Amino acid sequence: MTARGHARATGASDACRRCAAWALAACLLAACTSTPTPPPTAPATGRRPPPTEAPFKLSDLAKSDIDSVAEVHLHESIASARLLMEKLYRRNPRELRKSNLPTPEAAVARAFDPRYEWRFPELSSQRGIEALQTAFRPDFAGDRVLAFGVGLGSMIAEAYNDKAKFYVTDSLDAQRLYNAARNIEIAAWKLASARGPSGELLLLSNEMSAGAPNLSFEREIGKLVAYQDTLALVMAQRTNRTIRRVSQGIATAVFLPL
Repeated sequence: MTARGHARATGASDACRRCAAWALAACLLAACTSTPTPPPTAPATGRRPPPTEAPFKLSDLAKSDIDSVAEVHLHESIASARLLMEKLYRRNPRELRKSNLPTPEAAVARAFDPRYEWRFPELSSQRGIEALQTAFRPDFAGDRVLAFGVGLGSMIAEAYNDKAKFYVTDSLDAQRLYNAARNIEIAAWKLASARGPSGELLLLSNEMSAGAPNLSFEREIGKLVAYQDTLALVMAQRTNRTIRRVSQGIATAVFLPL
């Protein structure tokens, strides 16, 4: 082969290698930037949605760190209340049938819809402690899970002054948060012990069977109590106030006013 032919062959080979390198790079780039299609999965039930990061807003400049902490505690508390209500519907399908709604998710969405402001005609517009008391009345023939969920959710909202956002001009009452925590404990005891005239539990929750114990209700209620107690301590330190602690037997305990 002549020198000119050798140079031409070498140039062609280099061009081929460059083309191959560019093609490989393009394939790698496409693989990195494309979003793979996830495999089909069963819809999640009985689980809390993963936390999401809220985008920065100009109004955030008017918040203190404690205001942001209060918002997180409220958000997590409402998420727990929603999950408890959904789980109660799944354990007590007869109550869902009373709601005339097709799924637990639909019933929970209605109960926590802000447009209703926790007021529902089937509960005579009761909310907070009154709704919780109704849920455990033996003579109540309505949807007990609705009464429990609305009562729990609205009581928590009341402890946070029925607000969803907090700023430096806002102040939460440590005593109300503490009382809300005690009320959650009382509601949990009633959930596990309140019975009808025939001795049956009014609402099924935890399952203690040896084969498949289910203590998920207890765990979620424990989180709810911890959220309120922790924030109560934070607010007490912020306002330099002392929390009046209440000691009462759980079996004879009454709901505390907020």
